[in-house]
Amino acid sequence: MTQITAERVFELIEKSRLVEAGTLSAKFDEIRAAHAGELPEDPVELCKELETAGVLTRWQCEKILQGKYKGFFLGKHKLLGHIGTGGMSSVYLAEHTVMRHLRAIKVLPKSKLGNTSYLERFQREAKAIASLNHPNIVRAYDIDNEKDTHYIVMEYVEGADLQILVKKHGPLPYGIVADYIAQAARGLQHAHEVGLIHRDVKPANLLINKDGLIKVLDLGLALFQNQGDASLTIEYNDKVLGTADYLAPEQALNSHTVDNRADIYGLGCTMYFLLTGHPPFPDGSIASRIVKHQNTMPPDIRADRPDCPGEVDGICVKMMQKDPKYRYANCSQVAKVLETWLAKYRQEHPEVAIKPAKGMSIDDLLEETKSRSNAMTETVNNRSANTLDGNAEVGSGIMKLSASDSGVLRAIAKSDGSSVDSHIDLVHDSNQPNAKRSKANAIATATGDSQVGRSNASPLVKPLESSGKPAATPSTKASSVPSQTTTTAKTKPAVPTNKFNQLLLIIAGCTTLLLFVAILIAVLSNR
Repeated sequence: MTQITAERVFELIEKSRLVEAGTLSAKFDEIRAAHAGELPEDPVELCKELETAGVLTRWQCEKILQGKYKGFFLGKHKLLGHIGTGGMSSVYLAEHTVMRHLRAIKVLPKSKLGNTSYLERFQREAKAIASLNHPNIVRAYDIDNEKDTHYIVMEYVEGADLQILVKKHGPLPYGIVADYIAQAARGLQHAHEVGLIHRDVKPANLLINKDGLIKVLDLGLALFQNQGDASLTIEYNDKVLGTADYLAPEQALNSHTVDNRADIYGLGCTMYFLLTGHPPFPDGSIASRIVKHQNTMPPDIRADRPDCPGEVDGICVKMMQKDPKYRYANCSQVAKVLETWLAKYRQEHPEVAIKPAKGMSIDDLLEETKSRSNAMTETVNNRSANTLDGNAEVGSGIMKLSASDSGVLRAIAKSDGSSVDSHIDLVHDSNQPNAKRSKANAIATATGDSQVGRSNASPLVKPLESSGKPAATPSTKASSVPSQTTTTAKTKPAVPTNKFNQLLLIIAGCTTLLLFVAILIAVLSNR
């Protein structure tokens, strides 16, 4: 390979067409004038000066120093740098040569072209993104190819993904978590409404821009519902799609028949990550983690953050239910409960910022918010009865989630983690005339005293007091389980319900008998 010299750097840049000839010559003349009429002997030093002057980017300089001058353009876009590499593609920062707009260009590596599935998935992703138009979803502008280089031109988001954000700052403040997950839910709801299931919702696929706006990206595994070509992966014998740490139980069994609730599960696991700093099951092999998602509820969020508001914990646990029917019905509901909680939280804590102020970076916002949060308690919301206001209509399909509901949800999971036939119907249960007794009966029916009182139960559920009596069974009409509430009301003495019922039956029987005798006497008297 030809040795790189300062003069060789000039030749390579000229061949690359990265800089107009006149501009390039003028810049080199300036550098010569600054060095007594000569170019710096060290080509690295020369490239640093070109980078400082804004003539080349760091990535372009690296390629030039490697002796490369091709591959800097794709269509009407000039490549400025490498953003990242995923399992199926590489992403570059690019600039439109005419409009000067910054774009992100996703390129399918040539090595993947031998597998037809990759190319078709790549093209399907472009189709998926192009069908969406929502502020919380990364937009696609074009799909094209130059010979055997296929690429998608997408919106460039100046910021970082949530995986990187948590690695840098640790678990995020509660208000910011609620805001980010609610925004992601709004974007996913839009995708679901046009018939797209993401199937790979995770922190790395949620970008946050400098204004605090969440963008959902990477629809490479998107499933088109209600279409004959719904999944190319069936044709190519792909068994399991998704990321193990955020994979819904039903998706691990069959990736091709899932619905929008699989994305809700992935979003719930993402929320868990933002709250704790780690995925629900961080240890073990991929296979073992998938199995845990099938039949084990994650460790309590409060094991990592004891001050986590009860409603936030409950919302997250509900999203991660093993049985899809116990999750929220759609992402709109997820966004609604989070936004409602967040509005109340901001009323109680107006000093806590959720969005960065003008001139403030996301990093600055997080550090400032965390420092404020350390000086105050964030458990005030355990006092409220419902996440949604009391005027929410039952018919709307939105669950009223109280601060103790995460305990009910964990009880469901403990009763039979792999079952899809739990005995508790949360919609029915939360709207009973006596909701407290109904909830207590439901927990006792599904799990029994021994399971609700386990040491690893959610701290939102009080252990049952030992009475020396056998646990209630599904056939028991009156439960002896105390109400599961977050208040500290005094315990009332138990009412002897069974004896009272027997007395009522005896009185009713005697009354019926007397009435029958009176009628009989009246009939005989008429004769």
